[in-house]
Amino acid sequence: MNGLLKGALAAGGGAVGIEVLRRALFSGARRKYEPWERSPYRDFPNKVLIVGGGFAGYKAAQTLCELARGRDDVGVMLISRENYFTFWPMLASVIGGDVATQNVAQPLRRTLIRLGASFRRAPLESVDLERRRVVAGGKEFPYDHLVLSLGAEPAYFGIPGVEEHCISIRGIGAGEAIVDRVIERYEEVTLAAGEIPDSKLTFMVIGGGATGVEVASELHSLVRDLLVPDYPNINPHRVKIILVDANKEILKELDPALRRVARKKLADLQIEVINNVKAKEVTADRVILGDGREIMVENVIWTAGARASVKLDEIDLPHDERKGLTVDRYMRVVGHDNVWGIGDCAATVDEDGAPVPPNAQAAVQEGEAVARNILAVIDGEEPKSFRYKSLGQLVELGSEFAVNEVMGVKFSGQIAALFWRLTYLYKLESPESRARIAADWLLDIFYDPPVTQIRR
Repeated sequence: MNGLLKGALAAGGGAVGIEVLRRALFSGARRKYEPWERSPYRDFPNKVLIVGGGFAGYKAAQTLCELARGRDDVGVMLISRENYFTFWPMLASVIGGDVATQNVAQPLRRTLIRLGASFRRAPLESVDLERRRVVAGGKEFPYDHLVLSLGAEPAYFGIPGVEEHCISIRGIGAGEAIVDRVIERYEEVTLAAGEIPDSKLTFMVIGGGATGVEVASELHSLVRDLLVPDYPNINPHRVKIILVDANKEILKELDPALRRVARKKLADLQIEVINNVKAKEVTADRVILGDGREIMVENVIWTAGARASVKLDEIDLPHDERKGLTVDRYMRVVGHDNVWGIGDCAATVDEDGAPVPPNAQAAVQEGEAVARNILAVIDGEEPKSFRYKSLGQLVELGSEFAVNEVMGVKFSGQIAALFWRLTYLYKLESPESRARIAADWLLDIFYDPPVTQIRR
């Protein structure tokens, strides 16, 4: 670098010197990769095709590649609708400006190709179980072992108006959609002459699980901190955030002591919590609750339930709508020795027959376990029963507070928030995302994150 800079200066700032300086500053920073040949997926005698690139599908492909490294009899291909997978634990942080959306997207193609797998971005169209073929993106893909990891999508339980009027946490754009909604309402209020209805500045989150609590907390950070200097004519205390949950308590998966801590923190944030009631109907300007109450609100976020991918309805495999594919304790789809189901699209059970929760840590464990079982079957060995081991749960309530339960240890506050950040930073698959998020967190100490709405 020093030599190139000296050369640029010696050139007197002319065209040659400028070009040398440009190369010094911009060209040398990126690593160079030479193209390399690989055997086509179709040429392997044992073809493992994974459909779905979420936590479970990605981990299955990664583990298969690592375990089969050096072998020439196992080929791995992953097919996904997108060339990234969403790192769900950090999605809510997009709302509060702590994490940029592009850093929540973990690259699939680059990572899998470097591992030795093949990758195709294509939507699943059909599965021919007799011919052992999958059709995706208009192309046929053969398999010897098929792993279905199609994920889940929001469940609306037949409640009128939910799908039409709510923002659902169904993909990577959900965080930006929520921020855009808030900004849109603020701009409307700023332009309005005279009084505006309270419903425009009321935000309701339906669902009191970890996602709902985190979304409500990040909303608070957005409206009570980040946007205050940008909209001085809007009283931040007029903005109302309501969390509605059908259960007796929020965060029902957590230890009761941590639930109480979380509830107190939400109260400190002036987030109203309504428990033990379901939404009965959602309209453009109100939510009607099951107890007859009507809450005037134009901004509703749905986090209250999920169901297995509707794509399963088109595949002739045993499944139910909510829990997903019926699988045995080895994660094989019942009645099919070479079809496996993992992640949120499968009703996975552990070796004791207990249902496995549909969360990220379970999906990762399932992906690793199914990879080992597939290789065992290929090698003529017996697969092993899946054994789920819960590592605990981390819930962030804003950037400076969290409630955590890790291996039986319960703690909360700023230390818990720091632990949350370090844990998920470590678990990110992309080194680039780690570096960028860490840099953003460092900058946030000195500057407020920018909040913008890019309209297309």
